[in-house]
Amino acid sequence: MKALRRFSLRHAHGMRALYGMFERATSRLAPVAKLVGADRLEAVILPVERAAKRAFFDCQMCGQCGLSVTGMACPTGCAKGMRNGPCGGVRLDGHCEVRPERRCTWVDATEGDARIRPGHTQTWTRRAPPRDHRLNGKSTWMPMIAHASPVPAPVRAAPAAVPSMLDDPVANGFAKLCRERSRFIVTVEISPPDSADPQALLKRAAVFRGLTDAINITDGAGANCHMSSAAASALLLSAGYTPVSQVSCRDRNRIALQGDVLGAAALGVRNVLCLTGDDVSKGDHAAAKPVFDLDSVNLLDTLRGMSERGEYASGRKLERAPRLFLGATANPFMPPYAERIANLERKVEAGAQFIQTQFCFDLHLLEQFMREVRSRELHKRAAIIVGVGVLSTARALRWMADHVPGVNVPMAVTERIAAAADQRLEGKRFCIDTIRGIRGIEGVAGVHLMGYKNEDVLAQIIVEAGLRAPVLDVESV
Repeated sequence: MKALRRFSLRHAHGMRALYGMFERATSRLAPVAKLVGADRLEAVILPVERAAKRAFFDCQMCGQCGLSVTGMACPTGCAKGMRNGPCGGVRLDGHCEVRPERRCTWVDATEGDARIRPGHTQTWTRRAPPRDHRLNGKSTWMPMIAHASPVPAPVRAAPAAVPSMLDDPVANGFAKLCRERSRFIVTVEISPPDSADPQALLKRAAVFRGLTDAINITDGAGANCHMSSAAASALLLSAGYTPVSQVSCRDRNRIALQGDVLGAAALGVRNVLCLTGDDVSKGDHAAAKPVFDLDSVNLLDTLRGMSERGEYASGRKLERAPRLFLGATANPFMPPYAERIANLERKVEAGAQFIQTQFCFDLHLLEQFMREVRSRELHKRAAIIVGVGVLSTARALRWMADHVPGVNVPMAVTERIAAAADQRLEGKRFCIDTIRGIRGIEGVAGVHLMGYKNEDVLAQIIVEAGLRAPVLDVESV
């Protein structure tokens, strides 16, 4: 079967034409369905459909076939259930983060799309809806035969009262800056503590007071358990900081995701960064069950529906809509590079108003990415905030490159750090040089600093790179 799957990818153009002919031909079976009954006809068609799709496309029969728009590579082959492009953890060789022995489904999809539309640089941009688990194992051919939708559309309620973002002093500072770009944006990332003591978090945040525009709180980063992002964000907010709560699809289904974000909004947390999430096998609870009910694109669309239309994904009305300022991530530094732009565009279309990227260790790849971003004017629709960071030694950099999904560390960077007499100092200098290079790239709105439990060094970098003036007395500001 693997040989047939590779054949279908290598001959994606012909397979797409054949598939299109079959779709058009199915309408001729409608009289047969009326004569013998749709259920009886499906009993005959379903085993044939399952066998053919599994052999050629590794299809898992989700009942929502998207082969015609995903380069004849079935999205259900993705270990994270991504329906709108690759996750940020694709390996440099194009293989899957979760199953390294397999190529990423979306690398295959991008190659297939290039064969279907040779010379066409823009991959598909249409958002695929969340998986409807009621359709698992059902035929997608039968609805085409019967000219019917497989499930009824949700009933849309009248919109709830949606307050203006401009009336919200909590979120408006960061949101207004992202929209107006009145200065270069600076955000940092903090992992919440393994403690029920709020002071453990507030002490680490204190070094950034007056130096940043917002502080991201991770949500089980690396699939490791910590204090919840929503609770930690609320603690920061109460202490006078502007939090960005990260929300991962890995651990919760769409019901829990919406409930958690609504609860965080009730506590004043408005800025939300939507993530798919890391593979659980690399974290401290490797036996946990990954959920991935939504991908980040569909999470964005779901939360935008809550914020703008005042309704849940089911269509049920909210009594009062939350004021949300939504963001997403991008990884310009890993394959499939062409699809990264289309994936970013889908995120912006779904509601992302700011974008934070993975660690940037390669300015050339960032410049290529930003050229495409500018060509589609995506930088005008969402603030592009580029991730930078520091590690203490060349050994730590090599460990990150080998063990952290989605991070691309060029050999030249590791060699530069390794050759220095003081590797910690050289790592800081490299980060400052990178920030200065990033500031010269048109369309970049800011930088996002990351460094696990390295807050003091990150604060020094912010000042020494000229991003913000030093705060002499943190406690008095």
